[in-house]
Amino acid sequence: MTLPALRRSAFVAAALTAVAAVSIPVAGAAVADHHVDTPKPTVVFVHGAFADASGWYGAMDNLRKDGYPVRAANNPLRGLPSDAAYVRDFLNSINGPIILVGHSYGGAVITQAAAGDPDVKALVYVAASVPDVGESLADLKAHQVDDPAPALPLQLVKFTEPDGSQGTDAYIDRAKFRDTFAGDVNPTVAADMADTQKGIDLAALNQKATAAAWKTIPSWFLIAKQDHANSTNLQRWEAERIGAHTVEIDSSHAAMVSHPGAVSDLVEQADRGTN
Repeated sequence: MTLPALRRSAFVAAALTAVAAVSIPVAGAAVADHHVDTPKPTVVFVHGAFADASGWYGAMDNLRKDGYPVRAANNPLRGLPSDAAYVRDFLNSINGPIILVGHSYGGAVITQAAAGDPDVKALVYVAASVPDVGESLADLKAHQVDDPAPALPLQLVKFTEPDGSQGTDAYIDRAKFRDTFAGDVNPTVAADMADTQKGIDLAALNQKATAAAWKTIPSWFLIAKQDHANSTNLQRWEAERIGAHTVEIDSSHAAMVSHPGAVSDLVEQADRGTN
């Protein structure tokens, strides 16, 4: 081979080597882009009647430690249609996937609020009331099961609506609050809960659900086996009806307060179960 030919051959070899050296890291970078961690869903908590958002603090702390963004909606307790609309607007303010958690009457609220929302990937019910379309909380309470919960010891308080009409708020009798609602909660904490409970407009108990998100969104259900406010057997029947993944614990109705770890664990199960 002549000297000019040797020079051309060496030049081509060097050029190919340079191209290969440049191409390798670029290809590696393209592959790495496909392995970016998916952000965790925001966990949104909705309290029920006779409670407020503070009941979720323990579960929220646990989930924050595990990297989940958390929010709690202050359920107005003014009626199922308006409460569900309020929570739906709250959900619309959050970007990305959501796991929605509801306790007691809050279960009915999330059942209606999440219907048709593509961002809600899972529903988590905690000692909850979970109606079907056309059912009210009163209808659920009337469903026949073994060992039904006794009638709630309610105290009724009249109030004036903005239009001047009269409404009625229901509270649990403070003297019977711990036994009814929070039997396994520290007595001092239970006394604070009784004294700061939020009343629910009595009309909400008879308002029928117009949507049922559990028909299209996977659900999980934490059943409280020592519940004196919402029958354990009624919770089991509801969980079976909606096809929920269930966990049972020895807890009062206030499971989110006495067993926050069980609530946060179930939320994480729901996250794993929908990935």
